[in-house]
Amino acid sequence: MAGGNAIRGTRVGAGPMGEAERGEAAPRHRVGYWCSSGHETRVAFATDAEIPESWDCPRCGLPAGQDPQAPPPAPRTEPYKTHLAYVRERRSDADGDALLEEALAKLRARRGA
Repeated sequence: MAGGNAIRGTRVGAGPMGEAERGEAAPRHRVGYWCSSGHETRVAFATDAEIPESWDCPRCGLPAGQDPQAPPPAPRTEPYKTHLAYVRERRSDADGDALLEEALAKLRARRGA
């Protein structure tokens, strides 16, 4: 005995897929985007939609623009910096020495030495 309310021989999405079932498709137009690697991406937009200036290339991930002769440049990537590198950007060696001496003085005072 088959259980539940399942209808045998059918699945989700089965059946005619015509315009009458789905309705009319919105009018669209395709816009081309080019990245600095030379990849072309064509994206379909509704005719009344606002077209973005740039689009991410699905092949390489670089930004792509609408002008094939002048694609946007690749973003500049900063190398990984350690915590110490960020501290050295904010403070000079003299500031670091002064802070170290202050911390050592507090530690010595707490220990009674």
